[in-house]
Amino acid sequence: MKMTTKLRKLFKEKKIIVAPGAHDVLTARIIEQTGFDAVYMTGYGTSASVLGRPDVGLLTMTEMVERARNIADIINIPLIADADTGYGDIINVIRTVRAYEKAGVACIQLEDQVAPKKCGHMLGREIIPAKEMVKKIEAALSTRTDPDFMIMARTDARTNYGYEEAIRRCKLYKQAGADIIFYESPENIEEMEELNKELGDTLTLANMLEKGRTPLLTVTELEKLGYNLVIFCVSSVYVTAKAVKDLMEHLQKNGTTKDLIQDKMIPFEEFNDMIGLNEIKEIEKKYRI
Repeated sequence: MKMTTKLRKLFKEKKIIVAPGAHDVLTARIIEQTGFDAVYMTGYGTSASVLGRPDVGLLTMTEMVERARNIADIINIPLIADADTGYGDIINVIRTVRAYEKAGVACIQLEDQVAPKKCGHMLGREIIPAKEMVKKIEAALSTRTDPDFMIMARTDARTNYGYEEAIRRCKLYKQAGADIIFYESPENIEEMEELNKELGDTLTLANMLEKGRTPLLTVTELEKLGYNLVIFCVSSVYVTAKAVKDLMEHLQKNGTTKDLIQDKMIPFEEFNDMIGLNEIKEIEKKYRI
């Protein structure tokens, strides 16, 4: 089954899909092996991973597509991928949709920020006119060659322009044909619940970012509020960064990692198994001369 078709099937079968964020291919592989139904490729985390820089519009479309292609190639669950603003105007959006679809992505996220964009929980974000975003959505929908390839529309209106403007845009993006609506940075549970009532049966996404602008809720709580998809977009980034920081501070102080082997590291053999060494051995054995 195509991953695009698989994702649509999941939405029909489940009330809510959990897609943890992946900033690299190894993390995506671990997400799949842990039993999740989908992976969300985070632009925030990818910027930190590829460039070591914040999510302020520095990554190019080609850099993001390369990472998406590598992730899609190694996992057998749908990949939902951040595509920022589409990296420009309508022509850029068309190119972006084609590139992500060819890379094996099941769903692409487009947002209504002014370029260069910023992380959706940072201050100082500006948005393009709603009519312009509607045209971007229409262009994206008409560009896809696979009808199951999903277009997610995100609005960043809430922080600077309030709930009413944000919900107005959500409704416009729904009318334009977006498959999923992503209302970024709601600031309380009441508006999260009201959003889902206003949009009816439209698929909606909840973005859980630790210490961000939105209440950090459980999957069960989000499901009760009416959400269909939840991403824990940068949890793995923060945990990885802290683990590596702690490791380096320990090594600098003690001059050894010997005392960390037991409870802070995955054993050599287990890690090799995680990244598919046994599969490679079987292939080599099969085709050995």
